[in-house]
Parts: sequence; C-alpha cells; structure tokens
Amino acid sequence: MQRLRTLAGNKESPAVSLSIKTRPADEDPGAMHIARQLETWFDTAGVDTTVQPVTATELYRQTLLNHEFDAFVARYPYRQITADSLYSLVHSSFAAERGWQNPFGFADLEVDELLTAQRRQSDDRRAETLASLQKQLANACPFLVIGTPDSIRAANTTRFSGWTGAFGKSPLRLLTLDRADPEATTLRLVTTDSRVTRNLNPLMAPFRRRGRITSLVYDSLARQYQGGLIPWAGVDWEWDTSRPDGPVLRVTLRDDLQWHDGEALTAADVAFTYRMVADTSLGTFEQAVPPTRYRGRATVVTAATAIDERTVELTCTDCSRAVAERALTAPLLAEHVWRERASEADIGGVGIGAATTEALVTDAIPPVGSGPLQFDTASDRESLRLTLFEDHFRTTIDPADSVAASALDPPFDAVEVGFVGSDSTAVELVESGDADATAVGVGSDLVRTIGRADDLTLLLDQGDSFYFLGFNVRSAPLSNSRFRNLLSHLVDRQYLVDTVFDGYATPAVSPLAGTGQVPETLQWGPGGTVTPFLGSDGELDTEQVRSAFREAGYRYDTGTLLQS
Repeated sequence: MQRLRTLAGNKESPAVSLSIKTRPADEDPGAMHIARQLETWFDTAGVDTTVQPVTATELYRQTLLNHEFDAFVARYPYRQITADSLYSLVHSSFAAERGWQNPFGFADLEVDELLTAQRRQSDDRRAETLASLQKQLANACPFLVIGTPDSIRAANTTRFSGWTGAFGKSPLRLLTLDRADPEATTLRLVTTDSRVTRNLNPLMAPFRRRGRITSLVYDSLARQYQGGLIPWAGVDWEWDTSRPDGPVLRVTLRDDLQWHDGEALTAADVAFTYRMVADTSLGTFEQAVPPTRYRGRATVVTAATAIDERTVELTCTDCSRAVAERALTAPLLAEHVWRERASEADIGGVGIGAATTEALVTDAIPPVGSGPLQFDTASDRESLRLTLFEDHFRTTIDPADSVAASALDPPFDAVEVGFVGSDSTAVELVESGDADATAVGVGSDLVRTIGRADDLTLLLDQGDSFYFLGFNVRSAPLSNSRFRNLLSHLVDRQYLVDTVFDGYATPAVSPLAGTGQVPETLQWGPGGTVTPFLGSDGELDTEQVRSAFREAGYRYDTGTLLQS
C-alpha cells in the first residue's frame, strides 16, 4: 500500500511527501484542476506533493477497495446526502470496509458517539448534536469539503418542454416532462460518461454520480419526492413499537407487483433485498461481504421477514423513525436473479483485495428491476436504450391518490442515452436537435454557448454533491489530526470556486451544506470558517504557514517540511 513517502537524506527527521490521486482531466477536469492547485499550495508549504492521475476504475480499486492512497480528490457520487449518510461515511465501525463506507480509515470516539446519538434524536436536540458533529469533523478533518458545483445542462424544447426542475433531486421528475411534438416518442439524452452503457449494478459504488435514468430501472418501497418520502412499491407502512427485539416497520406492498422479466415481486423479494444489502454472500462466507453502498441504511434493519405475499416486517435498531424510514429507499432486488450472485467472484488478473461476491462485480446487464423503465439494449461506449415498463404499478394508481401524479404518465415510450467524448460535442448535439438534453452536467465554460444559442435552454440548478479531498488516516503523518487540520488551512475554497468553476459553485465547509442543517459557525464565509485560509486571493502567506507548522512541532530545512 502506498503511504506517505519520505525523502532520503535525514534519517532523524525525514521530509514530508504526499501523493494526491484523482481522475485525469478528460474524465473529470474539475477534480484534476483542484488537485493541481492543491499541489501548488502544499508545495509552497514545504510538503513535497505529486498528483497522480488514474482512471475512474483504477481510482475505485485503489482507494475504495484496497485503500492504497495518501489522499484523493473526488466528487461525492450520491445525491441527497443526509445527516445519517455521515454515519457510514465516517463511523469507525466501517473503517475496514470497502466502498464509500469510511474509505479514510477514520476513527474518533467522540464522532462515533455523536453519529449514534443523532440517529436516535429529533428536532432541536438532534440539531444540537449535528452542530457538534460537523464542528468535530471540520477540526479532525478526515476529508476536506471544497464546494458544490452548480448543475449545468442544455435542453432543446422542440420535442419536449417543462425542463425546469426535470433533473432535480428525485429521478421521478424526469417523468414529468411535457411533449411539445406529438410525434416525439423517444427521449434522447446524451452523456459524457460511458459507464452507463456497460454497468447497471445498483450495489456498486462508482466514482461518479449514479444516473437518475438507471435509478428508474430499480424501484424501492418508498421514494424521495418534493423534499419528502412518498409510498412507492410499498403502498403503506406502520410502526409497531411493542416488540421485544426492537421497533418493527410493517410494510404493505401494492397489488400485482412484477419484475421486468414477468416474475411476481413479493414480500419474499423485499426480505431478500435487505439480507443481500447487509451481506452479499448471504452468510456463506466466514465474514460478511456488504455492498459498497447502502451500508448506512442496511445497519438500520436488523431483520427482514416476509409475513405473507404482500407484507414484510423490518426490525430496526434503536433510532428515530425518520432515520429508519430512509431504509425504505434501498433498491429492490429480485431473489431469483441475485441469489446466485452470492457466490465468490472469480476475476482473473484483477486485484480486488479481500474475497468478494459476484453481486459486487457483475455489470447486471441486462438488469431485472421493477421500475418504470426497463432495459432494452446497450452497446458499450455507445448507447443505452430503456423502454417504459407497461406492467408497472404506475399505470394502476389513481392520480388523485399520489403526490407524484405528474410522474405517472411519462410523455415518452423510450429513453435513449448516447455517449460522446466531450461536453462541447454533447451541447452541439442538443443544439442541432439530434438530442433533447444533456444527461449529466457540462463544464461552466459552456454556459455562454448555451445561453446564446437560439434553440437551447440553459438548465442551471443548485448542485447537490460536493468535491472533497480525502485523507488516508491509517498512517503518519496523516494519522495526526493536527497535521490534517493544518493542511485544511492551506486551501482557499473561494479561489477554487472562482478559478475551477468560473464561479458556478458554492464553497462549503460541511458536507451537509445546502441541507439547512449547518450551524451558523460553519456557514461559508471567507476568513470566517473554522479553518481559514492562511493567505489571501489564492496566495499563501509563507511566513504565516511556516509559523503554524512550527507551532505544531514541525521543522523546516531550506523550505522543506520535516516530519515531527
């Protein structure tokens, strides 16, 4: 495993060296630009820093699976981060796991206690706990939040309209478009991320944001919609707090649910899903093999039991109802498809560390879900085509009974996602009418191009996923929280927002920025944060920086920082 290296020469006080891994500029220009600027700042502070570009697949393997890194720059890949999302992200019980479960190896007793407490609390008491938690994380700094880029897309209104909010936090919003051209039956999207054309496994934790298109292939018992949780495959649920093993969430399924292959979706599939999300080996390995995502939600459910064809009971840990009900958003998995994937994976020549299961490496193509969109065809690095699932329960719901009524009658019969190599090409296809919209955000350099085009609509939404610098705290000197905290003072977030994203981003200190749960002391403000920049306008004050490191016990040798 790659660790912080030391420069030869001074055996008693070796020089500090740091490697930052991130995706190359053609995959994620924002991450690479951030990494290069961090390299400049850290070098100025005397830390010998190098940036190592690696492909998304290799970055995933080295950081999330094998923990072979010093530091890495990435964008948190999931939308709708919540306070409870932090539980699996930084709780010490997940430090040895793979995926987005504490990839930093962070362990802090106070943080663990706060994470556990907030799960059981509500209202003002929980807000106070979350304020303490966020302050502790900002100071201990297992990862450094940089900011949240705006979501920039281009849409053509010739065939479909109603694009405002269509790419909002809920994937269901895409189903609420209006048809402007009566002959338009296929929604054509274009993307610069080819992985959507070759991997539809909902359990994998990628270095990208899971697309809302593929999120519509797999249903869940409940869905996030308009800021709340609404019944979906589960028509209703109720609580029973009288059980000796813990509170029980009793969920009733809708009538006649089906998988895309025509098999019936029953409560047995739901119970299987929660067992699979807890351990993809289903107890056949010596140790559990959890998936690389959904772990926070899985830890809430201690048992899942099918009572009859339409009723499942989920026994939960001691936590608030709001936290427990978040478990209802896990994707439902067909037992007749996924049970055989509990076997040990056999991947010749690919180093994936500890034993893993087929469930965690399969591309799941063709996928068998139960969502409103079903798989049709896919061509690697070219395209993905999905069609409406006509036997989906959305066709039987009375619109008057659903707050998501507008999502029950999509204005298209199919969705095609085409892959192109650059943001500019994607925008050109939308402008020419060969595509209806960009499926993912494009660079801020194209805002003016989109705004000036007669046939394009600029979709500019507040981002909901942040860039960060993650530290491997398993070895020195990054195991020293004071050293990590000092590094955080070398980062000018506002400068990064202005230079990397042309101002189309919001600096942030807390991962919960934008949720309304950030205390005033952690609200963004230049110079007013808990980790103010030791300089101004992107330029470090060298004397101030060296004074801070010397005060922490470090020494310098002709500008090179030496380990304490």
